[in-house]
Amino acid sequence: SSLKLDKLGIDDSPISITGFYAPCSHPQVSNHLTLLSESLPSSSDEQSSTESTSHGNRNKCPVPGTLYNTNTVESFTKLDKQSLLKSEANKIWEDIQSGKALEDCALLSRFLVISFADLKKWSFRYWFAFPALVLDPPASLVELKPASEYFTSEEAESVSAACNEWRDSSLTTDVPFFLVSISSDDSKATIRHLKDWEACQGDHQKLLFGFYDPCHLPSNPGWPLRNYLALIRSKWNLETVWFFCYRESRGFADMSLSLVGQASITLSSDSSVPNSVGWELNKGKRAPRSISLANSMDPTRLAVSACDLNLKLMRWRALPSLDLNVLSSVKCLLLGAGTLGCQVARTLMGWGIRNITFVDYGKVAMSNPVRQSLYTFEDCVGRGEFKAVAAVKSLKQIFPAVESSGVVMAIPMPGHPISSQEEESVLGDCKRLRDLIESHDAVFLLTDTRESRWLPSLLCANANKIAINAALGFDSYMVMRHGAGPTSLTDDMQNLDMNKAGRQRLGCYFCNDVVAPQDSMTDRTLDQQCTVTRPGLAPIAGALAVELLVGVLQHPLGIYAKGDNSSSSNGGNTDESPLGILPHQIRGSVSQFSQITLLGQASNSCTACSETVVSEYREKGNSFVLEAVNHPTYLEDLTGLTELKKAANSFSLDWEDDEDDDEAVDM
Repeated sequence: SSLKLDKLGIDDSPISITGFYAPCSHPQVSNHLTLLSESLPSSSDEQSSTESTSHGNRNKCPVPGTLYNTNTVESFTKLDKQSLLKSEANKIWEDIQSGKALEDCALLSRFLVISFADLKKWSFRYWFAFPALVLDPPASLVELKPASEYFTSEEAESVSAACNEWRDSSLTTDVPFFLVSISSDDSKATIRHLKDWEACQGDHQKLLFGFYDPCHLPSNPGWPLRNYLALIRSKWNLETVWFFCYRESRGFADMSLSLVGQASITLSSDSSVPNSVGWELNKGKRAPRSISLANSMDPTRLAVSACDLNLKLMRWRALPSLDLNVLSSVKCLLLGAGTLGCQVARTLMGWGIRNITFVDYGKVAMSNPVRQSLYTFEDCVGRGEFKAVAAVKSLKQIFPAVESSGVVMAIPMPGHPISSQEEESVLGDCKRLRDLIESHDAVFLLTDTRESRWLPSLLCANANKIAINAALGFDSYMVMRHGAGPTSLTDDMQNLDMNKAGRQRLGCYFCNDVVAPQDSMTDRTLDQQCTVTRPGLAPIAGALAVELLVGVLQHPLGIYAKGDNSSSSNGGNTDESPLGILPHQIRGSVSQFSQITLLGQASNSCTACSETVVSEYREKGNSFVLEAVNHPTYLEDLTGLTELKKAANSFSLDWEDDEDDDEAVDM
């Protein structure tokens, strides 16, 4: 599954794989060829598994194979299985004719697998084939008996010792085909590689063709013998062949389990490729096998895999450069768990973002569940559950692997004076909010009031954190990303390409204001106290807010990326961002069904992100926050907005009289 999703995609080219087997080591159980995770090429390594497989493991003799994994079940069904089998058999025959099989005898046991993986249901169809060359006329079995009955006691002891030595050496333990020569003078057995055939010739020697036999049956040699006989007939023109089926017990040669047999081969001058058989039977029939892993998997891990599936499929065709690691590791802080907060959280999870923290001090009201998708009627019963707590519980029910936490706290706001008795509590909230922002990578400003977004905007500018702002009117919405902090440019921009990065900082939520944020909650009617918006706005704005964050995360310049608009020349140029343009602000109206992108530079007089305000906060800390909270004009005085308003009020226009106008025309 990982190989298909992360590397292969829609590429259904044949893949080189490696199977493993070993000699039979139990009198009642055969040692089947096995595929392991290491049988497949690494999802990050371009080399085939055959090239990267380590040797020297006595229990894992490597065998080369080919995997044909189709993209659809229809393609799996339509595969020309006879042609595929013939193609692999041709490879075996070519290796025999060229002598490669003498140098690497594992080539005699090539195999192939066809498969289809349904990655949504964790269901797999597969069919193995072990190509066997059919000799014409076929070889016949003359005799077969336990090795202990064929050898004398001295020969059996010597053969066992030679086999154990061969198996104990890391150089030969996984070499499955070999020659056994036994001297008639002293019954000494010697084991050699197939390429040493000439050294085994002599009048005073018994010569047997040995191989690791995975079969346990006492009356049948195992499947590797078939192509072994084809090699023997082709390379050495022998009509009578004595073969040795090597089997073990407890890791040592066992002559009572091992077999010695005699085969009769009819020589032929025909050098054409023999016919082949080899498709594995399924309960006696020629049919593929299937298995479903869904029921045996941990449900949480199954959910994780299913949620990742859509994102990984994006990389197959639409977004090959999408960096999923960035998304899975980002930590998001959501200030506000209301209508917007619920929509943002759900969309974040859809992008594979799983570390989400909610901050909210409100409780779930009866009017909330129909508009706020993370809450149900049960959350409203009694006095109502805190939204930050209920939202976390809901996310974990939707997706158990999410790492989510809820913080119940109020955000200190300018224009909302506090008493001396409340100072300690408010300053504690300030420190808590600062710590939360500094420990997260991105912050969403989703609160109900304008003034509640001021302190988070300041803290994000101070810590140079990505800040995404979303706000709703009755039938309009605004989504924007804040620019980098004012003091970060001198340090970080030196390492960036100034031609690509914006030369000026992008503005924040308060940069266009000529007044400081003030109390907007006091003396409001019921319709002003509630968030009265058209129900379709929050899903639109919430989705755009998350898409804006993902665009920033995927952009090579990140928070320093300049603001694009819908007419930008890159038009989705993947050299800058694989997701298309990256605007600064998006404003839309459902009454007009319209949407525009806007660009606004940072203001030197901004009450939240200007260098003056950030520097004052760094110098005075808590006392600065208390001044801003308790004195409505403090921020305006600090940033020069007070003087600006005075200058604007005193400004007057001197109109010229008509005579001057006439003169001007005449001239």
